[in-house]
Amino acid sequence: MDRKKINVQRATVKKIFHYVGKYRVYVVCSILFAGITVIFTLYLLLLIGKAIDCLIGAGGVDFEKLIHILIIMAVLTGLTGILQWGMNVCNNKIVYHVIQDIRKDAFEKIEILPLKYIDGNSYGEIVSRIIADVDQFADGLLMGFTQLFTSIITIFGTLIFMFRESVMITFVVICITPVSILVAGFISQRTYSMFMRQSETRGEQTAFIEEMIGNQKVVQAFGHEKEALEHFEEINNRLAKYSLRAIFFSSITNPATRFVNGLVYTGVGVTGAISVINGGLTVGILTAFLNYANQYTKPFNEISGVVTELQNALSCAKRIFELIDEEPQVPDPADAIELSGVKGEIKLNHVDFSYSPERRLIENLNLSVKPGQRIAIVGPTGCGKTTIINLLMRFYEVNRGDIKVDGSDIRKITRKSLRTNYGMVLQETWLKSGTIRENICLGKPDAAEEEMIEAAKAAHIHSFITRMPDGYDTAITENGEDLSQGQRQLLCIARVMLCLPPMLILDEATSSIDTRTELKIQEAFRIMMKGRTSFIIAHRLSTVKDADRILVMREGQIIEQGTHNELLEKKGFYSELYNSQFVREAV
Repeated sequence: MDRKKINVQRATVKKIFHYVGKYRVYVVCSILFAGITVIFTLYLLLLIGKAIDCLIGAGGVDFEKLIHILIIMAVLTGLTGILQWGMNVCNNKIVYHVIQDIRKDAFEKIEILPLKYIDGNSYGEIVSRIIADVDQFADGLLMGFTQLFTSIITIFGTLIFMFRESVMITFVVICITPVSILVAGFISQRTYSMFMRQSETRGEQTAFIEEMIGNQKVVQAFGHEKEALEHFEEINNRLAKYSLRAIFFSSITNPATRFVNGLVYTGVGVTGAISVINGGLTVGILTAFLNYANQYTKPFNEISGVVTELQNALSCAKRIFELIDEEPQVPDPADAIELSGVKGEIKLNHVDFSYSPERRLIENLNLSVKPGQRIAIVGPTGCGKTTIINLLMRFYEVNRGDIKVDGSDIRKITRKSLRTNYGMVLQETWLKSGTIRENICLGKPDAAEEEMIEAAKAAHIHSFITRMPDGYDTAITENGEDLSQGQRQLLCIARVMLCLPPMLILDEATSSIDTRTELKIQEAFRIMMKGRTSFIIAHRLSTVKDADRILVMREGQIIEQGTHNELLEKKGFYSELYNSQFVREAV
Protein backbone atom coordinates (compact mmCIF):
# COMPACT_ATOMS: atom_id res chain seq x y z
CA MET A 1 0.00 0.00 0.00
CA ASP A 2 1.52 3.36 -0.98
CA ARG A 3 2.32 6.11 1.48
CA LYS A 4 -0.57 8.30 0.33
CA LYS A 5 -3.18 5.62 1.04
CA ILE A 6 -1.62 4.93 4.45
CA ASN A 7 -1.81 8.63 5.34
CA VAL A 8 -5.43 8.79 4.19
CA GLN A 9 -6.31 5.77 6.33
CA ARG A 10 -4.54 7.25 9.33
CA ALA A 11 -6.39 10.52 8.92
CA THR A 12 -9.69 8.65 8.65
CA VAL A 13 -8.97 6.57 11.75
CA LYS A 14 -8.01 9.73 13.65
CA LYS A 15 -11.37 11.30 12.78
CA ILE A 16 -13.19 8.14 13.87
CA PHE A 17 -11.39 8.26 17.23
CA HIS A 18 -12.47 11.89 17.54
CA TYR A 19 -16.12 10.86 17.32
CA VAL A 20 -15.66 7.77 19.50
CA GLY A 21 -13.79 9.84 22.12
CA LYS A 22 -17.01 11.62 23.07
CA TYR A 23 -18.25 8.32 24.50
CA ARG A 24 -15.06 7.25 26.27
CA VAL A 25 -17.04 6.12 29.33
CA TYR A 26 -18.81 3.48 27.25
CA VAL A 27 -15.47 2.56 25.61
CA VAL A 28 -13.81 2.05 29.01
CA CYS A 29 -16.76 -0.03 30.22
CA SER A 30 -16.70 -2.11 27.03
CA ILE A 31 -12.96 -2.82 27.37
CA LEU A 32 -13.38 -3.60 31.07
CA PHE A 33 -16.28 -6.00 30.46
CA ALA A 34 -14.38 -7.58 27.55
CA GLY A 35 -11.30 -8.11 29.73
CA ILE A 36 -13.21 -9.69 32.60
CA THR A 37 -15.21 -11.86 30.18
CA VAL A 38 -12.01 -13.17 28.57
CA ILE A 39 -10.39 -13.88 31.95
CA PHE A 40 -13.47 -15.80 33.12
CA THR A 41 -13.65 -17.72 29.82
CA LEU A 42 -9.98 -18.71 29.95
CA TYR A 43 -10.21 -19.68 33.60
CA LEU A 44 -13.22 -21.87 32.72
CA LEU A 45 -11.03 -23.77 30.24
CA LEU A 46 -8.46 -24.36 32.97
CA LEU A 47 -11.21 -25.58 35.32
CA ILE A 48 -12.38 -28.02 32.62
CA GLY A 49 -8.84 -29.48 32.53
CA LYS A 50 -8.76 -29.78 36.30
CA ALA A 51 -12.18 -31.42 36.28
CA ILE A 52 -10.87 -34.01 33.81
CA ASP A 53 -7.95 -34.72 36.15
CA CYS A 54 -10.49 -35.31 38.93
CA LEU A 55 -12.13 -38.00 36.78
CA ILE A 56 -9.03 -39.91 35.65
CA GLY A 57 -6.70 -39.44 38.61
CA ALA A 58 -5.24 -42.35 40.56
CA GLY A 59 -7.58 -43.85 43.13
CA GLY A 60 -10.86 -43.04 41.33
CA VAL A 61 -13.06 -39.96 40.99
CA ASP A 62 -12.59 -37.07 43.42
CA PHE A 63 -16.27 -36.13 43.71
CA GLU A 64 -15.79 -33.47 46.39
CA LYS A 65 -13.25 -31.51 44.34
CA LEU A 66 -15.23 -32.09 41.12
CA ILE A 67 -18.46 -30.67 42.61
CA HIS A 68 -16.56 -27.65 43.92
CA ILE A 69 -15.11 -27.03 40.44
CA LEU A 70 -18.53 -27.42 38.78
CA ILE A 71 -20.10 -24.86 41.16
CA ILE A 72 -17.37 -22.34 40.35
CA MET A 73 -17.85 -23.01 36.61
CA ALA A 74 -21.62 -22.42 36.89
CA VAL A 75 -21.11 -19.09 38.69
CA LEU A 76 -18.43 -17.93 36.20
CA THR A 77 -20.63 -18.93 33.23
CA GLY A 78 -23.50 -16.83 34.58
CA LEU A 79 -21.27 -13.83 35.24
CA THR A 80 -19.70 -14.15 31.79
CA GLY A 81 -23.12 -14.03 30.15
CA ILE A 82 -24.11 -10.89 32.10
CA LEU A 83 -20.81 -9.15 31.28
CA GLN A 84 -21.12 -10.02 27.58
CA TRP A 85 -24.61 -8.49 27.57
CA GLY A 86 -23.24 -5.33 29.22
CA MET A 87 -20.39 -5.17 26.70
CA ASN A 88 -22.83 -5.44 23.78
CA VAL A 89 -25.02 -2.70 25.24
CA CYS A 90 -21.97 -0.39 25.53
CA ASN A 91 -20.84 -1.23 22.00
CA ASN A 92 -24.25 -0.51 20.51
CA LYS A 93 -24.48 2.79 22.36
CA ILE A 94 -21.04 3.82 21.09
CA VAL A 95 -21.74 2.88 17.47
CA TYR A 96 -25.21 4.35 17.13
CA HIS A 97 -24.32 7.57 18.97
CA VAL A 98 -21.28 7.96 16.68
CA ILE A 99 -23.43 7.33 13.61
CA GLN A 100 -26.00 9.81 14.88
CA ASP A 101 -23.28 12.44 15.31
CA ILE A 102 -21.76 11.78 11.88
CA ARG A 103 -25.11 12.02 10.10
CA LYS A 104 -25.93 15.18 12.05
CA ASP A 105 -22.58 16.76 11.12
CA ALA A 106 -22.98 15.69 7.48
CA PHE A 107 -26.46 17.21 7.22
CA GLU A 108 -25.38 20.37 9.01
CA LYS A 109 -22.47 20.67 6.58
CA ILE A 110 -24.90 20.40 3.64
CA GLU A 111 -26.83 23.34 5.09
CA ILE A 112 -23.72 25.56 5.07
CA LEU A 113 -22.01 24.27 1.94
CA PRO A 114 -21.80 26.75 -0.94
CA LEU A 115 -24.29 26.06 -3.69
CA LYS A 116 -21.30 25.46 -5.95
CA TYR A 117 -20.76 22.09 -4.23
CA ILE A 118 -24.44 21.10 -4.37
CA ASP A 119 -24.69 22.09 -8.03
CA GLY A 120 -21.44 20.27 -8.85
CA ASN A 121 -22.40 16.90 -7.33
CA SER A 122 -25.36 14.66 -8.07
CA TYR A 123 -27.96 14.53 -5.32
CA GLY A 124 -27.94 10.73 -5.40
CA GLU A 125 -24.19 10.67 -4.70
CA ILE A 126 -24.62 12.94 -1.67
CA VAL A 127 -27.56 10.87 -0.40
CA SER A 128 -25.53 7.68 -0.87
CA ARG A 129 -22.77 9.04 1.35
CA ILE A 130 -25.13 10.00 4.16
CA ILE A 131 -27.30 6.86 4.02
CA ALA A 132 -25.57 3.84 2.43
CA ASP A 133 -21.98 4.67 3.36
CA VAL A 134 -22.88 5.53 6.95
CA ASP A 135 -24.79 2.24 7.27
CA GLN A 136 -21.80 0.30 5.94
CA PHE A 137 -19.53 2.19 8.32
CA ALA A 138 -21.86 1.39 11.24
CA ASP A 139 -21.71 -2.34 10.47
CA GLY A 140 -17.90 -2.31 10.40
CA LEU A 141 -17.60 -0.19 13.53
CA LEU A 142 -20.01 -2.40 15.47
CA MET A 143 -18.10 -5.52 14.45
CA GLY A 144 -14.87 -3.81 15.42
CA PHE A 145 -16.08 -2.98 18.92
CA THR A 146 -17.84 -6.30 19.37
CA GLN A 147 -14.94 -8.53 18.31
CA LEU A 148 -11.73 -6.51 18.12
CA PHE A 149 -11.31 -5.73 21.83
CA THR A 150 -12.33 -9.23 22.86
CA SER A 151 -10.05 -10.84 20.29
CA ILE A 152 -6.95 -8.85 21.29
CA ILE A 153 -7.52 -9.44 25.00
CA THR A 154 -8.13 -13.14 24.32
CA ILE A 155 -4.79 -13.49 22.49
CA PHE A 156 -2.74 -11.94 25.29
CA GLY A 157 -4.82 -13.56 28.04
CA THR A 158 -4.41 -17.01 26.49
CA LEU A 159 -0.63 -16.56 26.24
CA ILE A 160 -0.46 -15.59 29.91
CA PHE A 161 -2.51 -18.61 31.04
CA MET A 162 -0.46 -20.95 28.87
CA PHE A 163 2.82 -19.41 30.02
CA ARG A 164 1.89 -20.18 33.64
CA GLU A 165 1.48 -23.86 32.79
CA SER A 166 4.19 -24.50 30.16
CA VAL A 167 6.84 -22.16 28.77
CA MET A 168 7.79 -24.59 25.99
CA ILE A 169 4.30 -24.94 24.51
CA THR A 170 3.74 -21.18 24.77
CA PHE A 171 6.99 -20.63 22.85
CA VAL A 172 5.78 -22.94 20.05
CA VAL A 173 2.53 -20.94 19.79
CA ILE A 174 4.39 -17.61 19.67
CA CYS A 175 6.68 -18.87 16.88
CA ILE A 176 3.70 -19.74 14.65
CA THR A 177 1.85 -16.46 15.38
CA PRO A 178 3.66 -14.30 12.74
CA VAL A 179 2.07 -16.43 10.01
CA SER A 180 -1.38 -15.16 11.09
CA ILE A 181 -0.14 -11.57 11.15
CA LEU A 182 1.27 -11.90 7.61
CA VAL A 183 -2.02 -13.38 6.38
CA ALA A 184 -4.06 -10.54 7.93
CA GLY A 185 -1.68 -7.94 6.46
CA PHE A 186 -1.85 -9.51 2.99
CA ILE A 187 -5.65 -9.44 3.00
CA SER A 188 -6.05 -5.92 4.40
CA GLN A 189 -3.72 -4.39 1.81
CA ARG A 190 -5.77 -5.75 -1.07
CA THR A 191 -9.28 -5.26 0.24
CA TYR A 192 -9.22 -1.52 1.00
CA SER A 193 -8.88 -0.33 -2.61
CA MET A 194 -11.57 -2.76 -3.79
CA PHE A 195 -14.03 -1.68 -1.10
CA MET A 196 -13.24 1.97 -1.89
CA ARG A 197 -14.09 1.46 -5.56
CA GLN A 198 -17.18 -0.50 -4.55
CA SER A 199 -18.43 2.43 -2.40
CA GLU A 200 -17.76 4.99 -5.14
CA THR A 201 -19.53 2.90 -7.78
CA ARG A 202 -22.47 2.25 -5.45
CA GLY A 203 -22.82 6.02 -5.01
CA GLU A 204 -22.72 6.49 -8.79
CA GLN A 205 -25.41 3.83 -9.20
CA THR A 206 -27.63 5.44 -6.54
CA ALA A 207 -27.31 8.80 -8.28
CA PHE A 208 -28.22 7.31 -11.66
CA ILE A 209 -31.23 5.42 -10.27
CA GLU A 210 -32.52 8.57 -8.56
CA GLU A 211 -32.05 10.57 -11.75
CA MET A 212 -33.93 8.02 -13.88
CA ILE A 213 -36.80 7.57 -11.41
CA GLY A 214 -37.22 11.32 -10.97
CA ASN A 215 -37.35 11.88 -14.74
CA GLN A 216 -39.11 8.73 -15.89
CA LYS A 217 -41.71 10.66 -17.89
CA VAL A 218 -38.99 12.32 -19.96
CA VAL A 219 -37.16 9.00 -20.38
CA GLN A 220 -40.27 7.30 -21.73
CA ALA A 221 -41.39 10.28 -23.79
CA PHE A 222 -38.11 10.28 -25.73
CA GLY A 223 -37.77 6.50 -25.88
CA HIS A 224 -34.57 6.57 -23.81
CA GLU A 225 -35.34 3.33 -21.93
CA LYS A 226 -32.83 1.21 -23.85
CA GLU A 227 -29.97 3.70 -23.41
CA ALA A 228 -30.81 4.12 -19.72
CA LEU A 229 -30.80 0.34 -19.25
CA GLU A 230 -27.46 0.02 -21.04
CA HIS A 231 -25.92 2.72 -18.88
CA PHE A 232 -27.30 1.06 -15.75
CA GLU A 233 -25.91 -2.29 -16.90
CA GLU A 234 -22.47 -0.72 -17.39
CA ILE A 235 -22.48 0.73 -13.85
CA ASN A 236 -23.94 -2.48 -12.44
CA ASN A 237 -21.24 -4.58 -14.11
CA ARG A 238 -18.52 -2.37 -12.70
CA LEU A 239 -20.10 -2.62 -9.24
CA ALA A 240 -20.28 -6.41 -9.59
CA LYS A 241 -16.61 -6.55 -10.67
CA TYR A 242 -15.37 -4.49 -7.71
CA SER A 243 -17.68 -6.30 -5.29
CA LEU A 244 -16.52 -9.73 -6.49
CA ARG A 245 -12.87 -8.73 -6.14
CA ALA A 246 -13.48 -7.39 -2.66
CA ILE A 247 -15.40 -10.54 -1.70
CA PHE A 248 -12.66 -12.75 -3.20
CA PHE A 249 -9.92 -11.24 -1.07
CA SER A 250 -12.15 -11.28 2.01
CA SER A 251 -13.23 -14.89 1.29
CA ILE A 252 -9.67 -16.20 1.47
CA THR A 253 -9.57 -15.02 5.08
CA ASN A 254 -11.29 -18.09 6.53
CA PRO A 255 -9.32 -20.85 4.77
CA ALA A 256 -6.02 -19.03 5.33
CA THR A 257 -6.61 -18.53 9.03
CA ARG A 258 -7.89 -22.09 9.41
CA PHE A 259 -4.59 -23.30 7.97
CA VAL A 260 -2.74 -21.27 10.61
CA ASN A 261 -5.10 -22.65 13.27
CA GLY A 262 -4.18 -26.16 12.21
CA LEU A 263 -0.47 -25.36 12.57
CA VAL A 264 -0.96 -23.99 16.09
CA TYR A 265 -3.20 -26.88 17.17
CA THR A 266 -0.73 -29.42 15.77
CA GLY A 267 2.20 -27.73 17.49
CA VAL A 268 0.43 -27.68 20.86
CA GLY A 269 -0.78 -31.28 20.49
CA VAL A 270 2.60 -32.75 19.59
CA THR A 271 4.56 -30.75 22.16
CA GLY A 272 1.93 -31.35 24.86
CA ALA A 273 1.77 -35.11 24.18
CA ILE A 274 5.55 -35.38 24.57
CA SER A 275 5.33 -33.41 27.81
CA VAL A 276 2.59 -35.74 29.17
CA ILE A 277 4.66 -38.81 28.33
CA ASN A 278 7.60 -37.28 30.18
CA GLY A 279 5.40 -36.42 33.15
CA GLY A 280 5.57 -32.65 32.69
CA LEU A 281 1.81 -32.23 32.16
CA THR A 282 -1.35 -34.05 33.16
CA VAL A 283 -3.97 -35.17 30.64
CA GLY A 284 -6.38 -32.58 31.97
CA ILE A 285 -3.90 -29.74 31.56
CA LEU A 286 -3.08 -30.97 28.03
CA THR A 287 -6.81 -30.84 27.30
CA ALA A 288 -6.86 -27.29 28.65
CA PHE A 289 -3.90 -26.42 26.40
CA LEU A 290 -5.67 -27.81 23.34
CA ASN A 291 -8.70 -25.69 24.25
CA TYR A 292 -6.39 -22.72 24.71
CA ALA A 293 -4.96 -23.39 21.24
CA ASN A 294 -8.48 -23.16 19.79
CA GLN A 295 -9.20 -20.11 21.91
CA TYR A 296 -5.93 -18.49 20.83
CA THR A 297 -6.45 -19.06 17.11
CA LYS A 298 -10.13 -18.14 17.12
CA PRO A 299 -9.41 -14.38 17.53
CA PHE A 300 -7.15 -14.49 14.47
CA ASN A 301 -10.13 -15.74 12.46
CA GLU A 302 -12.25 -12.96 13.90
CA ILE A 303 -9.58 -10.31 13.51
CA SER A 304 -9.06 -11.23 9.87
CA GLY A 305 -12.80 -10.96 9.31
CA VAL A 306 -12.90 -7.73 11.31
CA VAL A 307 -9.97 -6.34 9.31
CA THR A 308 -11.85 -7.05 6.08
CA GLU A 309 -15.00 -5.43 7.42
CA LEU A 310 -13.03 -2.49 8.82
CA GLN A 311 -11.43 -1.93 5.40
CA ASN A 312 -14.93 -1.57 3.97
CA ALA A 313 -15.91 0.67 6.89
CA LEU A 314 -12.81 2.84 6.44
CA SER A 315 -13.47 3.31 2.72
CA CYS A 316 -17.04 4.37 3.51
CA ALA A 317 -15.86 6.61 6.37
CA LYS A 318 -13.40 8.31 4.01
CA ARG A 319 -16.24 9.28 1.67
CA ILE A 320 -18.35 10.55 4.57
CA PHE A 321 -15.53 12.63 6.02
CA GLU A 322 -14.78 14.05 2.57
CA LEU A 323 -18.28 15.54 2.68
CA ILE A 324 -17.96 16.71 6.29
CA ASP A 325 -14.53 18.25 5.58
CA GLU A 326 -15.71 20.18 2.52
CA GLU A 327 -14.97 23.89 2.72
CA PRO A 328 -18.15 25.61 3.96
CA GLN A 329 -19.45 28.85 2.57
CA VAL A 330 -17.70 31.98 3.81
CA PRO A 331 -19.22 32.63 7.25
CA ASP A 332 -20.85 35.91 8.13
CA PRO A 333 -18.30 38.30 9.66
CA ALA A 334 -18.43 38.79 13.43
CA ASP A 335 -19.63 42.38 12.94
CA ALA A 336 -22.22 41.51 10.28
CA ILE A 337 -25.31 43.69 10.49
CA GLU A 338 -28.93 42.61 10.61
CA LEU A 339 -30.82 44.08 7.68
CA SER A 340 -33.98 45.84 8.85
CA GLY A 341 -36.21 48.65 7.71
CA VAL A 342 -35.19 47.94 4.12
CA LYS A 343 -36.01 50.55 1.50
CA GLY A 344 -34.81 48.43 -1.43
CA GLU A 345 -32.02 50.49 -2.97
CA ILE A 346 -29.65 48.07 -4.75
CA LYS A 347 -26.36 48.77 -6.49
CA LEU A 348 -23.99 46.48 -8.37
CA ASN A 349 -20.55 48.01 -8.82
CA HIS A 350 -18.04 46.54 -11.29
CA VAL A 351 -19.22 42.98 -10.60
CA ASP A 352 -17.32 40.06 -12.12
CA PHE A 353 -18.47 36.47 -11.74
CA SER A 354 -17.96 33.08 -13.37
CA TYR A 355 -18.93 29.57 -12.30
CA SER A 356 -15.56 28.27 -13.50
CA PRO A 357 -12.29 30.11 -14.23
CA GLU A 358 -12.22 28.76 -17.79
CA ARG A 359 -15.59 30.21 -18.77
CA ARG A 360 -16.22 33.88 -18.12
CA LEU A 361 -19.81 34.96 -17.61
CA ILE A 362 -20.40 38.36 -15.99
CA GLU A 363 -17.75 41.06 -16.34
CA ASN A 364 -17.78 44.65 -15.04
CA LEU A 365 -21.54 44.67 -14.43
CA ASN A 366 -22.92 47.94 -13.05
CA LEU A 367 -26.52 48.47 -12.00
CA SER A 368 -28.35 50.98 -9.82
CA VAL A 369 -31.92 50.26 -8.69
CA LYS A 370 -33.98 52.79 -6.77
CA PRO A 371 -36.39 51.74 -4.00
CA GLY A 372 -39.70 50.45 -5.31
CA GLN A 373 -38.53 50.07 -8.93
CA ARG A 374 -39.64 47.08 -11.00
CA ILE A 375 -36.66 45.78 -12.93
CA ALA A 376 -37.18 43.22 -15.68
CA ILE A 377 -34.24 41.13 -16.86
CA VAL A 378 -34.55 39.60 -20.33
CA GLY A 379 -32.24 37.93 -22.78
CA PRO A 380 -31.41 34.60 -24.41
CA THR A 381 -30.78 31.43 -22.40
CA GLY A 382 -27.41 31.41 -20.66
CA CYS A 383 -26.89 35.16 -20.75
CA GLY A 384 -26.69 35.45 -16.92
CA LYS A 385 -30.24 36.38 -15.86
CA THR A 386 -30.56 33.75 -13.12
CA THR A 387 -26.91 34.30 -12.16
CA ILE A 388 -27.73 37.88 -11.16
CA ILE A 389 -30.45 36.53 -8.88
CA ASN A 390 -27.98 34.07 -7.32
CA LEU A 391 -25.59 36.95 -6.65
CA LEU A 392 -28.30 39.23 -5.23
CA MET A 393 -29.37 36.50 -2.81
CA ARG A 394 -25.70 35.70 -2.07
CA PHE A 395 -26.09 32.08 -3.11
CA TYR A 396 -22.80 32.71 -4.92
CA GLU A 397 -20.06 35.19 -4.00
CA VAL A 398 -18.91 37.76 -6.57
CA ASN A 399 -15.36 37.33 -7.87
CA ARG A 400 -14.79 41.08 -7.99
CA GLY A 401 -16.73 44.21 -7.20
CA ASP A 402 -19.57 44.52 -4.71
CA ILE A 403 -23.34 44.46 -4.34
CA LYS A 404 -24.99 46.86 -1.89
CA VAL A 405 -28.46 46.97 -0.35
CA ASP A 406 -29.39 50.36 1.13
CA GLY A 407 -25.71 51.30 0.99
CA SER A 408 -24.44 48.19 2.86
CA ASP A 409 -22.22 45.59 1.17
CA ILE A 410 -24.17 42.30 1.27
CA ARG A 411 -20.98 40.53 2.41
CA LYS A 412 -21.29 42.56 5.64
CA ILE A 413 -24.94 41.61 6.11
CA THR A 414 -26.03 38.33 7.69
CA ARG A 415 -27.25 35.91 5.06
CA LYS A 416 -30.44 35.16 6.98
CA SER A 417 -31.51 38.81 7.27
CA LEU A 418 -30.59 39.46 3.62
CA ARG A 419 -32.61 36.53 2.31
CA THR A 420 -35.51 37.20 4.68
CA ASN A 421 -35.95 40.56 2.99
CA TYR A 422 -36.33 38.91 -0.42
CA GLY A 423 -39.36 36.99 -1.62
CA MET A 424 -38.62 34.45 -4.35
CA VAL A 425 -40.95 32.70 -6.75
CA LEU A 426 -38.98 30.50 -9.11
CA GLN A 427 -39.87 28.58 -12.23
CA GLU A 428 -38.89 25.37 -10.43
CA THR A 429 -41.29 24.85 -7.57
CA TRP A 430 -40.39 23.27 -4.24
CA LEU A 431 -42.83 22.01 -1.64
CA LYS A 432 -41.94 19.93 1.40
CA SER A 433 -43.85 16.87 2.56
CA GLY A 434 -46.43 18.06 5.07
CA THR A 435 -49.70 19.97 5.05
CA ILE A 436 -50.67 22.78 2.69
CA ARG A 437 -50.77 25.06 5.73
CA GLU A 438 -47.14 24.24 6.59
CA ASN A 439 -46.02 24.93 3.03
CA ILE A 440 -47.76 28.31 2.76
CA CYS A 441 -46.51 29.38 6.20
CA LEU A 442 -42.94 28.18 5.57
CA GLY A 443 -41.51 31.70 5.72
CA LYS A 444 -43.91 32.91 8.45
CA PRO A 445 -44.79 30.01 10.79
CA ASP A 446 -46.59 32.30 13.26
CA ALA A 447 -48.98 33.71 10.65
CA ALA A 448 -52.61 34.04 11.71
CA GLU A 449 -55.27 31.97 9.99
CA GLU A 450 -56.77 35.06 8.36
CA GLU A 451 -53.38 36.14 6.95
CA MET A 452 -52.79 32.72 5.42
CA ILE A 453 -56.24 32.62 3.83
CA GLU A 454 -55.84 36.15 2.43
CA ALA A 455 -52.51 35.16 0.87
CA ALA A 456 -54.12 32.05 -0.67
CA LYS A 457 -56.96 34.13 -2.05
CA ALA A 458 -54.51 36.63 -3.53
CA ALA A 459 -52.73 33.72 -5.23
CA HIS A 460 -56.10 32.41 -6.52
CA ILE A 461 -55.69 29.02 -4.85
CA HIS A 462 -58.05 29.33 -1.86
CA SER A 463 -61.03 27.80 -3.68
CA PHE A 464 -58.93 24.84 -4.82
CA ILE A 465 -57.63 24.24 -1.27
CA THR A 466 -61.12 24.31 0.26
CA ARG A 467 -62.20 21.56 -2.16
CA MET A 468 -59.46 19.23 -0.88
CA PRO A 469 -60.35 16.53 1.70
CA ASP A 470 -58.90 18.34 4.76
CA GLY A 471 -58.65 21.86 3.37
CA TYR A 472 -55.50 23.61 4.54
CA ASP A 473 -54.58 20.57 6.66
CA THR A 474 -54.45 18.26 3.63
CA ALA A 475 -51.12 16.43 3.54
CA ILE A 476 -49.13 16.51 0.32
CA THR A 477 -46.13 14.46 -0.74
CA GLU A 478 -42.60 15.73 -1.21
CA ASN A 479 -42.56 18.44 -3.88
CA GLY A 480 -46.33 18.11 -4.21
CA GLU A 481 -46.23 15.24 -6.71
CA ASP A 482 -49.98 14.71 -6.27
CA LEU A 483 -50.67 18.30 -7.44
CA SER A 484 -50.47 19.76 -10.91
CA GLN A 485 -47.51 21.93 -11.86
CA GLY A 486 -49.75 25.00 -11.89
CA GLN A 487 -51.15 24.25 -8.43
CA ARG A 488 -47.66 23.83 -7.05
CA GLN A 489 -46.67 27.18 -8.54
CA LEU A 490 -49.69 28.89 -7.00
CA LEU A 491 -48.81 27.52 -3.55
CA CYS A 492 -45.30 28.93 -3.91
CA ILE A 493 -46.76 32.29 -4.90
CA ALA A 494 -49.08 32.22 -1.87
CA ARG A 495 -46.03 31.54 0.32
CA VAL A 496 -44.41 34.81 -0.82
CA MET A 497 -47.64 36.78 -0.64
CA LEU A 498 -47.96 35.81 3.02
CA CYS A 499 -44.51 37.21 3.88
CA LEU A 500 -44.64 40.31 1.64
CA PRO A 501 -40.93 41.19 1.99
CA PRO A 502 -39.63 44.58 0.79
CA MET A 503 -37.83 43.05 -2.22
CA LEU A 504 -39.16 40.49 -4.68
CA ILE A 505 -37.62 38.11 -7.23
CA LEU A 506 -39.95 36.54 -9.80
CA ASP A 507 -38.14 34.08 -12.05
CA GLU A 508 -40.66 32.97 -14.69
CA ALA A 509 -43.13 32.78 -11.80
CA THR A 510 -46.21 32.23 -13.98
CA SER A 511 -44.67 29.89 -16.54
CA SER A 512 -46.77 26.90 -15.42
CA ILE A 513 -50.11 28.69 -15.08
CA ASP A 514 -52.88 28.87 -17.64
CA THR A 515 -53.50 32.19 -19.40
CA ARG A 516 -56.72 33.01 -17.53
CA THR A 517 -55.17 32.45 -14.11
CA GLU A 518 -51.99 34.23 -15.20
CA LEU A 519 -53.94 37.43 -15.81
CA LYS A 520 -55.27 37.28 -12.24
CA ILE A 521 -51.82 36.49 -10.86
CA GLN A 522 -50.26 39.35 -12.80
CA GLU A 523 -52.80 41.69 -11.21
CA ALA A 524 -51.97 40.25 -7.78
CA PHE A 525 -48.27 40.73 -8.53
CA ARG A 526 -48.85 44.36 -9.49
CA ILE A 527 -50.51 44.96 -6.13
CA MET A 528 -47.78 43.03 -4.30
CA MET A 529 -44.93 44.83 -6.12
CA LYS A 530 -46.30 48.29 -5.38
CA GLY A 531 -43.66 50.10 -3.33
CA ARG A 532 -41.34 47.08 -3.39
CA THR A 533 -38.12 46.68 -5.33
CA SER A 534 -38.78 43.84 -7.73
CA PHE A 535 -36.70 41.82 -10.15
CA ILE A 536 -38.64 40.00 -12.84
CA ILE A 537 -37.00 37.44 -15.11
CA ALA A 538 -39.14 36.64 -18.11
CA HIS A 539 -38.87 34.95 -21.46
CA ARG A 540 -42.28 36.16 -22.62
CA LEU A 541 -41.59 39.85 -23.14
CA SER A 542 -45.28 40.71 -23.16
CA THR A 543 -45.31 40.13 -19.36
CA VAL A 544 -42.71 42.85 -18.61
CA LYS A 545 -44.03 45.77 -20.65
CA ASP A 546 -45.06 47.62 -17.47
CA ALA A 547 -41.62 47.35 -15.81
CA ASP A 548 -39.97 50.62 -14.76
CA ARG A 549 -36.78 49.47 -16.44
CA ILE A 550 -35.91 46.53 -18.64
CA LEU A 551 -32.36 45.19 -18.65
CA VAL A 552 -31.42 43.37 -21.83
CA MET A 553 -28.57 40.91 -21.26
CA ARG A 554 -26.34 39.01 -23.64
CA GLU A 555 -23.21 37.02 -22.70
CA GLY A 556 -23.13 38.40 -19.16
CA GLN A 557 -23.41 42.05 -20.16
CA ILE A 558 -26.27 44.55 -19.99
CA ILE A 559 -26.32 45.69 -23.60
CA GLU A 560 -29.53 47.74 -23.45
CA GLN A 561 -31.77 49.20 -20.78
CA GLY A 562 -34.83 51.38 -20.66
CA THR A 563 -38.61 51.16 -20.70
CA HIS A 564 -40.47 48.92 -23.11
CA ASN A 565 -41.29 51.77 -25.50
CA GLU A 566 -37.79 53.25 -25.32
CA LEU A 567 -36.21 49.92 -26.22
CA LEU A 568 -38.58 49.36 -29.12
CA GLU A 569 -37.73 52.80 -30.49
CA LYS A 570 -34.01 51.95 -30.40
CA LYS A 571 -34.71 49.04 -32.76
CA GLY A 572 -31.90 47.08 -31.14
CA PHE A 573 -31.59 43.58 -29.71
CA TYR A 574 -34.69 43.92 -27.49
CA SER A 575 -36.74 45.00 -30.45
CA GLU A 576 -35.57 41.92 -32.35
CA LEU A 577 -36.48 39.63 -29.45
CA TYR A 578 -39.89 41.24 -28.97
CA ASN A 579 -40.81 41.24 -32.64
CA SER A 580 -39.71 37.63 -33.08
CA GLN A 581 -41.97 36.59 -30.20
CA PHE A 582 -44.81 38.72 -31.50
CA VAL A 583 -44.57 37.06 -34.90
CA ARG A 584 -44.53 33.56 -33.33
CA GLU A 585 -47.52 34.36 -31.13
CA ALA A 586 -49.40 35.82 -34.10
CA VAL A 587 -48.72 32.68 -36.14
